[in-house]
Amino acid sequence: MTARTASPALVLPEDAENALLIGRLWDVETSGPRIVAVRGGDVFDLQHVAGTVSELLERPDPAADVRSAMTMARWNTADVLEASLSQDTSRPHLLAPVDLQVIKACGVTFVDSMIERVIEERCGGDAGRSAEMRDLVGRALGGSIGDVRPGSPEAAEAKRVLIAEGLWSQYLEVGIGPDPEVFTKAPVLSSVGLGAGIGIPSFSSWNNPEPELVLIATSTGRVVGATLGNDVNLRDVEGRSALLLGKAKDNNASSALGPLIRLFDDAFTLETVRQEEILLRVEGADGYQLEGRNTVARISRPFEELVAATFGRHHQYPDGFALFTGTLFAPTQDRDVPGQGFTHRIGDVVTIRSRHLGALVNTVGAAEELPEWRFGLQQLFRYLAAQEQATAAVS
Repeated sequence: MTARTASPALVLPEDAENALLIGRLWDVETSGPRIVAVRGGDVFDLQHVAGTVSELLERPDPAADVRSAMTMARWNTADVLEASLSQDTSRPHLLAPVDLQVIKACGVTFVDSMIERVIEERCGGDAGRSAEMRDLVGRALGGSIGDVRPGSPEAAEAKRVLIAEGLWSQYLEVGIGPDPEVFTKAPVLSSVGLGAGIGIPSFSSWNNPEPELVLIATSTGRVVGATLGNDVNLRDVEGRSALLLGKAKDNNASSALGPLIRLFDDAFTLETVRQEEILLRVEGADGYQLEGRNTVARISRPFEELVAATFGRHHQYPDGFALFTGTLFAPTQDRDVPGQGFTHRIGDVVTIRSRHLGALVNTVGAAEELPEWRFGLQQLFRYLAAQEQATAAVS
């Protein structure tokens, strides 16, 4: 699948006819974002129900409200998806499906990726040392650490042994210690959606996609749906120092979400996504291909623990939050120089897909050359006010 040739049908979940799908669409007629629902070949405008996705999800029963509002379609699904995949901004196209929610992320929630973070740290961000360090760390850790429950007495003992061996790392601390890593991935409204370019800054030479399940939560911490995400990662930057996490994670177009939010209902629940298989495919313009898999069931901490670490008396989110839950995927397959592993090239098409959530397709570009993020909170509030005035004038 490529961004410009992908079949729109492959973008939606396999059971799309039974899925309750909502998102955001750029409406060229009003020059602003509309809240939409997608069912089959129809896209419904929900702006009369709620001005923002955040507002919609705060309602007592958003699923019921969405169902009752899907009465008259305004757009055609295939047309919207085709415009999104071809980056045709002159036509209605999908945006990231969240708006006022804070974009949070959990790191080091899978043992495999935890070990890769240790390797990055040991390499100091130098990809040329990755094969040597991977072998060293692998022999030292063995396979037993994968069975250790974070925060358990066994984890505390593993920590003691690793310190004695001189192999302790801050990544092992959050991987098997009592507290998970939670950080802010991106500013509100800065995430990109289906078909958009994802940004790799020119100062990075070792980087990769991170395919993740993203939970959508309300202001009370209630998880009401899920989507797919790409937590674009700069391995060389974070490998130099974890204090550079912001520089490694938050750049122009470095957070991708979509294609849509699937709301929980009787047929799709939190238990469903605990077993989700998230597939990754990278297709380079040079013919290079990379495939990976993120098996959510292998996560080392339950969703409830990650949500509790994010939200509570210690931290509130009045407009809700989207929570990247971490990735199992850490590419070690060589692309260019033997022993240096994988890194992106401009033009790579990244497809992240799962059975129940559809496919998020994006093309890698230089962060400095992709469209700048200019539609912020002031622009959104002005647009919503203008829409209210236009509605009042008609009525």
